[in-house]
Amino acid sequence: MTSPPLGAKLTPFGVRLKRPVLALLVALLAACEVDEAPLSTPDRGIAPDVVPAAPTLRRLTETQYANTVRALLGDDVVLPASLEPDAEEGGLLSLGAATASVSSLGVERYEDAALLLAGQVADEPARLATVVPCTPTAADDIVCAETFVRTFGLRAWRRPLTDAEVTRLVAVVTLTGGEAGSFNEGVRYGLAAMFQSPHFVYRREHGVADPADPALRILTDYELATRLAYLLWAEPPDDALLAAAAAGTLTASDDGLRAEADRLLADARARAGVRALFTELFALYALDDLAKDPTVFTHASAELGPAAREETLRVVEDLVFDNPTDFRDLLTTQTTFVDPRLAALYRVPAPDPAGFGEVTLDASDGRRGLLGQASFLMLNAHATRTSATLRGLFVRKTLLCQTILPPPADVDTSIPEADSTSPTLRERLQTHLEDPTCASCHQLTDPIGLGLENFDGVGRWRDEENGSVIDASGTLGRTDFADAWDLGAAVRDAEDLGPCFTAHLYRYAMGHAVDPGEEAHVAWIAAGFAESGYDWRALLMDLVMSPAFRRAGALDE
Repeated sequence: MTSPPLGAKLTPFGVRLKRPVLALLVALLAACEVDEAPLSTPDRGIAPDVVPAAPTLRRLTETQYANTVRALLGDDVVLPASLEPDAEEGGLLSLGAATASVSSLGVERYEDAALLLAGQVADEPARLATVVPCTPTAADDIVCAETFVRTFGLRAWRRPLTDAEVTRLVAVVTLTGGEAGSFNEGVRYGLAAMFQSPHFVYRREHGVADPADPALRILTDYELATRLAYLLWAEPPDDALLAAAAAGTLTASDDGLRAEADRLLADARARAGVRALFTELFALYALDDLAKDPTVFTHASAELGPAAREETLRVVEDLVFDNPTDFRDLLTTQTTFVDPRLAALYRVPAPDPAGFGEVTLDASDGRRGLLGQASFLMLNAHATRTSATLRGLFVRKTLLCQTILPPPADVDTSIPEADSTSPTLRERLQTHLEDPTCASCHQLTDPIGLGLENFDGVGRWRDEENGSVIDASGTLGRTDFADAWDLGAAVRDAEDLGPCFTAHLYRYAMGHAVDPGEEAHVAWIAAGFAESGYDWRALLMDLVMSPAFRRAGALDE
């Protein structure tokens, strides 16, 4: 019997089934058991008690899914074209993954993805050899099938499979293989079942009752390994981390967990983990499809967005790994990384004619730090014009964790067109600042965003708008600033910046908003961040070693 094309719907008996029937079969085989205000920074002291929020099932984000598949099947595996789209909540896709349900179309997409991935293994001998650690003696070799299911299942589901799960999956492999006369065909459908199982698609970190205090829950070694790997690498535990989980060393002592966290942070994959976090936090994924009117912004192009994202991520990497320093310098650093396209936008010499290179921005250019990067400036602007409101909102919400309510549905948020009496955005926004309905929010955002008006909608510097000189002065809280250069320093030194970054990291790691029972603990971690001189890797380690990271909240009834 020849192998069917990728995506063919074959049962163990070679009969084509409709999608719902196959989904039911897989469900039976896989046997799923699916059960702000800114924070102050107190004196460090002893860690306060923490009462974690109730745990949730966290679906892999699209980035985590892709990284997981590559870790299991190799970097050259062909990834599925589409999955259930990520949903943003609270500024993070990782929070949306813990709350959003999967649509009917999404179920079909996961099914197609599972068959695509399984087919590549079954049809490619070299890849098959990395997945099946035994040589079958027959098409329905039950011993080799069990070896395959247990070894690959451990890596794919990030925990050992139960005997009942093994029995069901071995039946898929041997029945299909025997009927098809090919062990590889059995592997195809065994993998398809594993890949579309909720045990693969979701992260289960619910914990068990703490023997020392049954009222509390602690993560198992395998759950802790999963949480650690996806935080630091944005991918599943490797064999060494799974071995540590099997030995019980992650929960046995602080030293065991610290040793594995140190190892993961020293690995090159930790860079991908940091990139994944800041891609979510700064919404850099939106740069792929960002539309700008090229007749208004002549430097706009389809390639500019991805290049801008890469610049920001390289600067973050530099501050975390290559030249670790006070992470708040993200707002004021004059070091950046540009390709020829960004160099032209910034009007600096391109350090590399073909790719990215490091440059030092000159103070006379007025640009430095995150708020001077094209990624931030492009994302927080409209297709044809800048937006002081969006830019100020980013500073308030994303960098300082302050709450700004959306405008009422019946309020006109449009801005008058430029004319001879109001040529600059500052003058046109005066309408909102004079309207009591609008002023309460716009007074918080616009004075910040107007400080960035020297940058147009794609981040190119300009001195004038419609022939009038731009006034880029403004205020942030009680701090006055003269221009974008000064604004970066004002945000860097804002007392809420460090606690806000800490809260974002905590929410990303835990998959939920900071619960009232966790607020004091998050503030304690923020105090450690400050004591470390705002070293991001120290913050990561402090979070990992905190009691909160190793616990789970009470399950909802």
